[in-house]
Order: sequence, then structure tokens, then C-alpha cells
Amino acid sequence: MIKDNQTFFNRLHVVLDCIVTALAYFLAWYGRMVVFAPVDQGVLPMKTYFFALYFIIPGYLAVFATLNLYKPKRMSSLIGEFFDVIKANVIGAMVFLVVLYLINQPNFSRSLIILFALLNVVLMTAYRFAVRSILSQIRKVGFNAKQVVIVGYSRACEQYIDRILVNPQWGYQIRGILDDEVPAGTYYKGIQVLGRIDNLEEILPENKLDEIAIALPLKNYKRLEEIVGKCEKSGVHTKFIPDYNSVIPSKPYTEDLSGLPVINIRRVPLTSAFNWYLKRAIDIIGSLVAIILFSPVMLLSVIVIKSRKDGPVLFVQERVGLHNKVFKMYKFRTMREQKPEEEEKEWTTKNDPRVTGFGKFLRRTSLDETPQFFNILRGDMSLIGPRPERPQFVEQFKEEIPRYMVKHQVRPGLTGWAQVNGYRGDTSIRKRVEYDIYYIENWSIGLDIQIILLTFLKGFVNKNAY
Repeated sequence: MIKDNQTFFNRLHVVLDCIVTALAYFLAWYGRMVVFAPVDQGVLPMKTYFFALYFIIPGYLAVFATLNLYKPKRMSSLIGEFFDVIKANVIGAMVFLVVLYLINQPNFSRSLIILFALLNVVLMTAYRFAVRSILSQIRKVGFNAKQVVIVGYSRACEQYIDRILVNPQWGYQIRGILDDEVPAGTYYKGIQVLGRIDNLEEILPENKLDEIAIALPLKNYKRLEEIVGKCEKSGVHTKFIPDYNSVIPSKPYTEDLSGLPVINIRRVPLTSAFNWYLKRAIDIIGSLVAIILFSPVMLLSVIVIKSRKDGPVLFVQERVGLHNKVFKMYKFRTMREQKPEEEEKEWTTKNDPRVTGFGKFLRRTSLDETPQFFNILRGDMSLIGPRPERPQFVEQFKEEIPRYMVKHQVRPGLTGWAQVNGYRGDTSIRKRVEYDIYYIENWSIGLDIQIILLTFLKGFVNKNAY
């Protein structure tokens, strides 16, 4: 049983955050006031600076709690936690600066605050990474594990088991499955069907389980209320894994209709007018800045392509964008000029003879995509979003791949969540669509910033570009 362990770890996190925040503040003070001592040192004494910690530490802890930095981390990603730490410190530093302005304290070093925020991000990320690594290793060998029984054998049950087995660092041990239709003794990947659902009445009183995962098949949902009632009566934490996840999104948007919960099939944050205008403003500013920054590279590309006489400098191709509208997307020419019907008939493949020597370089470095900054400025595309596809392939994929057309509920992007996760060029369309839908349902400015950073961190070189 790990209920007490979780309480201990939560409290330990709070204590460690206090220590790390105080250490980061001390290092910032020492660096600013001792190593790089200001000319007017002594305007504020040391005790004044450290008196601020009485307010800084509780304030930062409150921000961390608001951003869910104390929730269990078994299934959350480190990079997501890293961006939450950045957000928390940005918010903390901004509040700190505003308070200094409101109390009219001009002598408190502003550079110390900025240095403190930067050091706090580094130290907090480092210690949280260390804690995650230690706990992951402990869970992999079977300690601090959550004991789980699954009620109901269904597609959702199998998918849940698949994910648990390939992620031992989550620390889940599935004790077995209860189902009325699959015979006891049946195994799925080493997990045994123990008996019927009514056996819950014998298992629950023993109080040796941390969770019950309900994964009933759709036809047995009539028993859902009964099973939940039994689980809650015993005090065991209960999860519901729906057997209709191919229809309902991972984060369904629920409305309250006078006390009646109504689930929207698709949550699209960018349908909000505020979010739409905010993203569009960022696209306009971002594309203008990018055009200026990349103008020398684009000019050099124009000169090289023109000198090789492989055809028009720009390759203009129809793509499907927002609300299924077709637009003309720009690229630098990377292939010899062909008849339109030849260009449209197939994907580019490895060692494709149609690709020019300079074209291979442009494709590998993604520099052939830079003219799309003008598409973004025009409003055809966005900096971040699902990559657009040609009309003939859209017609093909919408029949072959479930939910493919959902991607057209937002503007297509120059880069996207699928691309920074490795699905570029000649890779799985199904996996690409999965990542695109995740992006559409979970859009935020923070996620866009994360994708931009990952695009730069992982580089522009595309090993799947032929």
C-alpha cells in the first residue's frame, strides 16, 4: 500500500522546494552583491534582502501548488514539469517586481530577482530530475508500487495493460482481471483473469489494493454504477477507462446543462475568439521576424536555384488548410521541373532521382520550407499546427484513417507536435494524426512555446526528408 508513501513524498517535495528556493536566492544574492558588487552596495542591508524570503518562499510554494507541481508524477513527462517550473518562476518574478513597485522600493536589486529566477529554474529542474530518476529505478524493481485490479475485459483493458507493461517506471503492478465472460485462468500478456466481477466483494474487504481500474466493455455499462458504488464503499481509489476512447477525446470538454453533464466530442481551444486572435497576432509578429532573420538564407537559395536552371525558384503546390479550404503553399524548388500530373502522383522517396543536389540540402535542413513564412503572414498557415497535405491524399486518408479530418479544425503549421516528436517526412500517417489531434485538443500558448523550443533544440535537420 502506498497511500502513506504518497503523503510523505508530497511533504518531502514541499520541504525540498523550500530548501532549493532559499539556496537559489542565496546564490543570486551572493553573485549580485558579493561577486559582482554594485557601486551603491549598502543601500539595502543584507538582512533586508533575506527578510524578503519570509514572503518569497510561501508565495512560490503557492504558485507551485497552483500549477500542480505537487501532483503525483508517475505518468507525467519531465519536459512538461520543466515548463511548469519555468512558468512558476516567471510568474513569481513578475509578482515580486510588481510588489516592489507597489511598495515603492526602488533600491531592491532587480537583477538579483532575475538571477534568482534563472537559478531557481536550473536547481529545481535538476533536483526534480534526480528525484524522478531515483523513484523510477525504485519502481522498476517493484518497490513503491501501486497494486491494481482491473474490472472488465475489453479493448480498453488491453490498452491499459499495454501501457503499464511498457512503462515499469510508473510503478503499477496489475494483480489480475475480473470479468464475467472471459474464463478464469485466461492470460493477456502475463496478466491473469482471476474470476468474476462479483469476486470484488471478497477482494475489497482485504484492503490490499491501491486502485481499481474499471474497463468494462460497452455492453456491460449497465453494471457501472453498481461497481463504482462497491469500490467507493470500500474506500479504494477508482479509475474509469472508457471503452469508447476512439470517439471521446483524451481531455473531453464537459458542459453543465442545469446540472446535467454534457460531453462534447471534440474540445478545440482555438475555437475561442480570444485564443484565435492571440495565436493570429503571434503568427503575424513571428512570421515578420522570421522573414527578416532568414532573408539572407532565402536570397542565397534563390540565387543558387536560379543558377542551376532546374525550373522556377518557388514550387507552388495546393494543400488543404483550415475548414478544408485549399490554398497554395510555397516552397523552394528542390526537384527538377515536371508536369503537374507527375508531381502529384506520388510521395518523394529515398534516393528519389527527381531531387536535385542542392534540393537534398534544402530538404535535409528544412530550409526549403522558409517561403511558408509568407503563407503564415497571409493567414493560410500558422507557425505551429498540423502539417498540411495535398488534396488527393486528404481524400485518401479521410477514408482510411479515423478522425483524420479533425486536423483541419485549426490552421496548418510550419512545424507541429508530430514533427518535434519525430513524425516528419516518410513516417506513419496514423501516428502523425494522433499527435496532431493531441495538439488540437490541448492547445495553449505554453504548448506552442514548447514546440518552438523543441524545434530549435532538436534542430532543423530532417533525417526522413528525401
